[in-house]
Amino acid sequence: MSTPPVLFFVFNRLDTTARVFERIAAARPATLLVVADGPRADKPDDAARCEAVRELVSHPTWNCDLRLDFAPSNLGFNRRISSGLAWAFSQFEEVIILEDDCLPDPTFFPFCAELLERYRFDERIMMITGCNFQFGRTRGDASYYFSHGVGTWGWASWRRAFRHFDPVMSLWPGERDGKLLHSIWPTASIVDYWRARLDEAFRRDVDAWDYQWAFAMWRQRGLQAASNVNLIQYIGCLPDTAHTTDPHAPFCNVPISPMTFPLRHPANVERDLTADLFEFYRVFLNQQDSEADARAKASNHADSTG
Repeated sequence: MSTPPVLFFVFNRLDTTARVFERIAAARPATLLVVADGPRADKPDDAARCEAVRELVSHPTWNCDLRLDFAPSNLGFNRRISSGLAWAFSQFEEVIILEDDCLPDPTFFPFCAELLERYRFDERIMMITGCNFQFGRTRGDASYYFSHGVGTWGWASWRRAFRHFDPVMSLWPGERDGKLLHSIWPTASIVDYWRARLDEAFRRDVDAWDYQWAFAMWRQRGLQAASNVNLIQYIGCLPDTAHTTDPHAPFCNVPISPMTFPLRHPANVERDLTADLFEFYRVFLNQQDSEADARAKASNHADSTG
């Protein structure tokens, strides 16, 4: 199975970009789309660093249809990633998406390719992710499980799903105090957490785009197909990183493992609530003893709704 078009977001980090670019080169996608943000006006070193990255990615080592979208000045995360996604999906029905600090296992590409084809017309599935923050726990007996998580460090999606994305979250005020978040998350404390994050994104208190994508997915009750092994290592926990400089954060440098083929597909399209709760407590709250708590909350939720 050929590799679908790959969309690669880059900025000014030559070291991490080179590592990820090497993995993309090994997959040899027929089409490579590269989106680059521009240098920041208040960072004197940015111009040279951005240019070095652009020089690297402008010369693939394999024959491909190379398409470049380089911003002349800095747009920031929200505007650059949002506009880059829109640019890619205006040209292709489906793409694999990587950022310059998300190192994929080689099997990430065929994993995405197979699921992009399998769920191409299934509106229930809005994305595929290679991120796995279950830390060795396997959810179900298939190669992947379904989740209301939003794993955007190495993922794939379709134009049909992206059409629901709105970078300014214009529909959030009408959903904020309704039943939306309660329909996705089973406890008031988790609902409060995500309401606060979405409020920040709506007010633009944070320069983010992934909260907006989470809102789009949750509003559609869309699921992600999440790999049961970790296929993406986040290597961006560095001193010059905009968001995460702590190398001990639970999502930093999680080891990757290869996917086994042929894939084993879940019998039913059903969200694994225990997996989502475990990830929330472990990654977002950094609670170490969360498996039992996640199972208990998932069981209580099933009892109350069943």
